[in-house]
Amino acid sequence: MPDKLAVLQAVFFVALLCAASITDLTKRIVPNWICAAIVALSTSGFAPEKLLGVFIALPFLLAAVFFGGMGGGDIKLMAACGLVLGLSKGLLAAMAGLNLLLIYAAIYRIVYKVQRREAKKAFPLAPFLSAGCLLAYFI
Repeated sequence: MPDKLAVLQAVFFVALLCAASITDLTKRIVPNWICAAIVALSTSGFAPEKLLGVFIALPFLLAAVFFGGMGGGDIKLMAACGLVLGLSKGLLAAMAGLNLLLIYAAIYRIVYKVQRREAKKAFPLAPFLSAGCLLAYFI
């Protein structure tokens, strides 16, 4: 049976990722307080090797700098989640979240093409990254 601290961390992690997703869907931002709360959450059950998880945000930062189209909130969210997940689970989270986005975008564009409607060019990233983080967290 998991200890109470681990259960509390899981509950708050899920709640914070849901809050980030909802805010990104409605306002297209990820508030700093959510990222800060996730960083604070990472102190529960801290292990030094999890510090490497912050590097999960590096590819997102490089993509934003060189190609644009990605907000700083998504980068900070992944850095914060990397501290909770660690490097290996953080990589899994990023790959899963980005793959979910690709699948969603492909289906979305096909449906809009069939309906002969103009498709959006940009999607909020936090809901997909959050789903990937949750998948990695509970594996």
